[in-house]
Amino acid sequence: MNAFINKKRMLLSMLKKIKPIYWMFYEAFCKVLSTLSPVLASKFFYKKANGKPLNLSNPQGFNEKLMWLKLNTYSDNPLVAQCADKYRVREYVKKRGCPEILNELIAVWESVDEIDWDSLPDKFAIKCNHGCKYNIICEDKSKLDIKKAKKKLRAWMRKDYWRKRAEVHYRHIPKRIICEKYLNTGTGSLPIDYKFYCFHGEPRLVLACLDRGSNVKLFLFDLNWNLLDYGGTPDGTKVEKPASFSRMVEYSKKLAGDFPFVRIDFYECGGNPVFGEMTFTPAACLAQHYTEKGQIELGKMINLDLAKQPR
Repeated sequence: MNAFINKKRMLLSMLKKIKPIYWMFYEAFCKVLSTLSPVLASKFFYKKANGKPLNLSNPQGFNEKLMWLKLNTYSDNPLVAQCADKYRVREYVKKRGCPEILNELIAVWESVDEIDWDSLPDKFAIKCNHGCKYNIICEDKSKLDIKKAKKKLRAWMRKDYWRKRAEVHYRHIPKRIICEKYLNTGTGSLPIDYKFYCFHGEPRLVLACLDRGSNVKLFLFDLNWNLLDYGGTPDGTKVEKPASFSRMVEYSKKLAGDFPFVRIDFYECGGNPVFGEMTFTPAACLAQHYTEKGQIELGKMINLDLAKQPR
């Protein structure tokens, strides 16, 4: 019995050592494939995530149609690249007549060595502009490990995010680091993220993301704040409609422009909407939190015949 337990422990120990090596080679393979052929890479990622081939000749589901847009309408579109850029999107928001919803920009840098940490406030948010999840939320600068923060930022700045999952529009984004004002909700937790799904210039539904710093919870609502059975992770938690919801809807209409699809994110701070970002390929078009019904219904909202270059 003891011999069996010891062998099991040895096997688990070996697997723990092998797993990081496997993922290192897998991610390297994904980058090479994305660089050589974004189409082939997209087919590989889709098949791996969904267990079925990607239909680009006649896409039907939401993720399939997003893949088509990613590889066609959005791939070399300068306006899409600008709006996906967490720094340059600010100019787009201003141009659309919505400067009041922008969070305060504290600083922007082109390299980690330019950052003057002493000049930063006690609370702030630092992010890289060319990808997803490149964020450092600092709630107390005296407790921030600056050496560790620099190491993270340098690693992110070295990465070509677009090569991770063939999101080709990101390759046209000049890399920068930006620092924005810390959003204080008064609750001690990260603000709820309200993600508006906009189709052909019109917001149609909103994904509310709670507990983003830990075990994220996702709730899909229509614009009358009715919970939809299109997916998410509803667990009975009561999610209140934000006080500035109607203004978020109006701002979404202003920003959605002529894009066949774009997700526009907001936070609420002091009863006012605060712009987060614009995303064209959520979860690299591979999100698994939609139901089959959700994939079909959301897919119907994208008319690829109208998927022309946004103005």
